[in-house]
Amino acid sequence: MTRSPTIVNVVDVVTLGESMVTFLPTRPGRLADVPSFERAIGGAESNVACVLAALGHSTRWVSRVGADGFGDHLVARIAGYGVDTGSVRTDPARPTGVYFRTAADRATDAHEVAYYRAGSAASAMSVTGTDLTAARAGRVLHLSGITAALSPQCLELMRELTAPRPGRPLISFDVNHRPGLWAAADGAGVLLELARAADLVFVGEDEAEHAWGVTGGPAAIRALLPEPALLVVKQAAQGATAFARDDAGELLRPAAGGPPAGAADATRPERSGERGGAGRDRAAPAPSPASVPRPATAPHTFEPAPRVDVVAPVGAGDAFAAGFLSATLRGLPVKHRLRYGHLMAAAALTTPADLATPPGRGHADRLAALDDEAWGRLRLGPGWTQAERAPEEANTP
Repeated sequence: MTRSPTIVNVVDVVTLGESMVTFLPTRPGRLADVPSFERAIGGAESNVACVLAALGHSTRWVSRVGADGFGDHLVARIAGYGVDTGSVRTDPARPTGVYFRTAADRATDAHEVAYYRAGSAASAMSVTGTDLTAARAGRVLHLSGITAALSPQCLELMRELTAPRPGRPLISFDVNHRPGLWAAADGAGVLLELARAADLVFVGEDEAEHAWGVTGGPAAIRALLPEPALLVVKQAAQGATAFARDDAGELLRPAAGGPPAGAADATRPERSGERGGAGRDRAAPAPSPASVPRPATAPHTFEPAPRVDVVAPVGAGDAFAAGFLSATLRGLPVKHRLRYGHLMAAAALTTPADLATPPGRGHADRLAALDDEAWGRLRLGPGWTQAERAPEEANTP
């Protein structure tokens, strides 16, 4: 059975990828010891779609689920955020993926995740079995490296969607390096190939080192990835650095009505030290660290992250991408795009689930507009997104 609209409308952002039903522990401890779990949903691409919809953007999620209760639950929950799920297809033979995780930080030895996604409905996504018209009917098509790792046909689909073609939407790509998902040894090379084909790339400084052996900071990563018009290097609690080519402003114009006041020079990168204001047939080989040039300087914008009282780190990267994309769609300057990414990530970090309610646009606008000194004093804790003026903001003007 296929859920598909008769007419495909162009939306702000289309995302494509697997979403799963998530089971969160009711108390800390090993999976073997936790007596019960609460059901939630999680998936890198659907998370981005849900956050963007909550921020007022039109979004569509393209995927495949099983003909089971979990698939019905996923589609209903994601649609409940205002996301168009009409192009999600139902697989009568394969199940919806699920996973269980502990409450511990992913970076610690105490963190456990048990995935049940092998042979899932989403792993059967393919060029012929996906509504490509719906996938391309957006100003932005957001993808992640997770999808490429699910199956050979999923990788073929990713290559089809990222291939150069007239009228291609802006391709946003989150590397999302998950070594455990890759059966093939060339996973790192595949991710590099896909990143080089994208217009906007999100990558963590740590995952660039793990996947490609690149050390030396954001500038070294930019040297490895000069092709994307926009490259965002996430640097964990330190902040994030964005690199923008001179022609980046031609990729995506603000929607009708133009950018908000004060959003001039939307994609002009600050220079180093400033603050403010593949081949389609096989993957590019992962480079050796010695092969990557390390320029002393490169045009960039760095924006520090606010201090956050972390509850759980899962979903923060997806929320960051959604915040950055939202500000990009609005034509905001790169500095404010990074701040929106940080604010949406903070919303995810201060809740236990993969998906968090983002702050209202007015609240986020006010925080993103703080001067550098006030931004540096900002501290965000649980519940801050729901407060008109969170207690943690007491020292801001």
